[in-house]
Parts: sequence; C-alpha cells; structure tokens
Amino acid sequence: MIKAKDLRNSILQMAVRGKLVPQNPADEPASVLLARIRDKRRELVAQGKLKFPKGGESVIYRASDGSPYEKRIDAKGRVISDECIQEEIPFEIPETWEWARLGSVINLMSGIDLPTADFNSKHEGIPYLTGASNFNRGELIENRWTTHAKRISKKGDLLFTCKGTIGEMAINRFEFAHIARQIMAIQPNEETLLDYIATFLESLILAIRASAKGVIPGIERNTLLNALFPVPPLAEQERIAARVDELSPLVDEFGSLEERREALDSALPRKIRQSVLQEAVEGRLVEQNPADEPASVLLARIRDERRGLVAEGKLKFPKNGESVIYRASDGARYEKRIDAKGRVISDRCIQEEIPFDIPKTWEWARLETVCTYISRGKSPTYSPLQQYPVVAQKCNQWNGFSLDRAKFVDPETVTRYSEEQILHDGDLLWNSTGLGTLGRMAIYDSSKNKYGWAVADSHVTVIRTGTRWVDYLFVFFLHCWAISPISC
Repeated sequence: MIKAKDLRNSILQMAVRGKLVPQNPADEPASVLLARIRDKRRELVAQGKLKFPKGGESVIYRASDGSPYEKRIDAKGRVISDECIQEEIPFEIPETWEWARLGSVINLMSGIDLPTADFNSKHEGIPYLTGASNFNRGELIENRWTTHAKRISKKGDLLFTCKGTIGEMAINRFEFAHIARQIMAIQPNEETLLDYIATFLESLILAIRASAKGVIPGIERNTLLNALFPVPPLAEQERIAARVDELSPLVDEFGSLEERREALDSALPRKIRQSVLQEAVEGRLVEQNPADEPASVLLARIRDERRGLVAEGKLKFPKNGESVIYRASDGARYEKRIDAKGRVISDRCIQEEIPFDIPKTWEWARLETVCTYISRGKSPTYSPLQQYPVVAQKCNQWNGFSLDRAKFVDPETVTRYSEEQILHDGDLLWNSTGLGTLGRMAIYDSSKNKYGWAVADSHVTVIRTGTRWVDYLFVFFLHCWAISPISC
C-alpha cells in the first residue's frame, strides 16, 4: 500500500518534471524568462545591489548535437568555459522548459547566530528565528527577539531550515526577522514564483536524503546555488503551484488516515491478545467439562500436600495463617485464615476483591496457597569463571529465557545458596524491578542450561508451583501484565 510520504514525493517529482499539469504552447518559453532574469541580475550587479558570481555567470543551453552545455561568462561578457553537462542532467523536461543553476535565478541569504546577550524573550526588537522550532506546518512562530539584527529577512522571503531538522519551509510574514545559521532565505523577484521554488526545494531535499540513505546533517549554501533547477514558463509555474496547493490537503488527509490505520494495526494484536487472555482466566476460552475434577477438590489436595511438607520441615507454615476461600450461603466469597493447629483465626467477606465471575467448577485462591516457594533472588558475588550462572533481568523474555548474557557466581560462594534457591524446572522467573524490563516473565527450563545449576539475582522473583500449574499461571500473569502492567 502506498504511503502518504511516497504519494507526496510522487506529486513533487511530477511537478518538477513537467508531468503534473499540461504544457500550454501559448506560454512564454522558459528561455525568454531566463534571458530576462539574466538582464535584470546584470543591472543589479551594475548598481552594486548584487555581487557578480565568483565562478562566472551560468548559461545552460542545448547545443546543435542536442546535448545540454553550460557556459560560464565573466563580468566583461567573455566566455570562461563551455562544457557539456549531459551527465549531470537528472531527468528529461518538456521542450518549453530550461535547465538553470538555482543560484542564477534566486538571491540566497544565509543566516548567522547571535550571541546570547544580543537576543531576548521580552518581545523587544524583531523576531529572532533560530531553526525548526520556529516552523509549524508552513507558519512561523516567534519566541525570541533581538535589537541587534545583522542578517535580516524581509516579509515575503521563503525561509527554510538547512541544518538540524532539514527542509522546514515557510513564507516570512513578519516585516523583518533576523535568521540564524540553521535558516536560509530566498528573496522573491518578479520573474520566479516562490511556491514553485519551494516545491523544487522539497523534491531536492528528498533526493539528497535518498542518496545519503538516511538523515542528512545539513545542506551547504553551494549545494543549493549549484543545484540544477528545472525552469518552466512562469505561467506554468503558477499552474503547478496551484495544483500542488490543491493536492496537498488531500495528501495530508490521506496521511492522517494512514496514521489512524497504523495505530489500529498496532493496537489490534494487543487487543486480541488481551481479549484471549481475559477469556482464558475467566473460563470462557474453552468449554467446561462436567466430568472434570472440580477445582475445590484440587485445592483441598494441594492443602493436604502442603501440610505434609510443613510437617516434614520442607515448607514453612504461612505467617498469617493458611488461606481458604469459599462461597458462603449468601453467594458471596469469604476467606478463612487457619493457624497451624487448624483453628480459624479470621473469616471475612472478600467479595469486593473478586475482579470477575468464574465458572462454578472453578475456585479462587491466593497465589501463596498453590506455590511452594515465592522469593526474590539474592545479590551474588560474581566471578569471571563461567560455571555457576545467575538469571538476571536481561536473561528473561516473554518468549523464554537465555543464559547467553548471564553472569556467574563466585564458586567459593555457591554453598551459601540453599536447595530451594537453586532453580527448578517449571519455576516462573519474574522481573520484579527494572525500567524497560519490569514484568517480563519466563519459565525456567533446565534443558537450556548446559551448566546444570542456576540461581536468580535480586531483581528476579522466583515463583515455584510445580510443572502442573506453571503453564496456566504463566497465562494468568500474561493477562495481569496486559491489563495493568504497573500493578501486576
């Protein structure tokens, strides 16, 4: 699908190649226009209002062999050089058009910077325009002023940025403005149309960017003055400018629609993912089977297993008591807390905590009641010896974990790690801190660890459930992160 910027570029290319509007045989030829421009420029030189070009006056013409040649003429009218420039010509133009160096048809003024002491923010003096920040969609914004102006642009000049953000353009609507070195000004005359020159400049900048294959740091003055400029008859310049003005709002509208479509395209996979995850944890993604063992029986068995591990000293009894969530006779959810002797410590309604409805065969539970270990890793003492790896935030991605970027524990400190701190198959590894990595989770898989041993660092929380729970819990955490990344 064509992009708005490509459409804009196509219009510009058609404009400067004579393909955007039809030619009119009745138009005064561009050759006559250029001859008149040269005469007027010579008058200005004679009056001391314009400097004669250092390299001589440029005259491009088509020789008898059909090839374009360029003569350079000195201030006394003598030919300095006369060379074929066929290899420089970038494209064909209509017969009524002519090629010229841009410097031979425009007056170009470069800006200069002022010292800090010479400008102000108090609206004293004339506007001081410094760069792209003063341009907004073809309009100029004043935010600094100066009473020490040295390089003054007048009302009607075509201003454009030549450094920093290249190619911002606007007609100067201020009576006077000082321009800094990031800006150049093309001064109007009776024989050229600034709107057409602006179209050419935009196409030129696009061509320079394309040849540079990326961002360009700036456009030098001589690059512009020596640029080959396709000159249409003045009447056709007006038609081209009018057609570009007519098409530009349509391109802008197309660009806005393109941005909205791209935003939708970008958001759609995320929204679909959120929807699927939401349905998964709410029990709406797959059908329930009445023959399945109810979750209440599963949780009772887990509680029995955990009590056995506590009795064997392999698991600590929860400090605030064992949690049992149940549906009371009033239909609301309650949570009992039971101490190590089986006595009820508390029994309270938690209906306001329940985020959504679940199927009748499902149950709510605290994460701690289905896990045998939840803890952040510890800060290791590292070693260059690659023997005992540490899973850090950078090792975790949503699509898995890798030890390629892992650091390694000092072998002399390995005995400081308990058995439960050493990673097991099925451990959920959650990045619990870190800008840009917070929330990423992976499932530990020992087959991806050639070292046979690993621990987590202090920025990764280990959640151990056993392999029977891990895949569903991973989906649950994906859902939490998709819905509310910060609170997850």
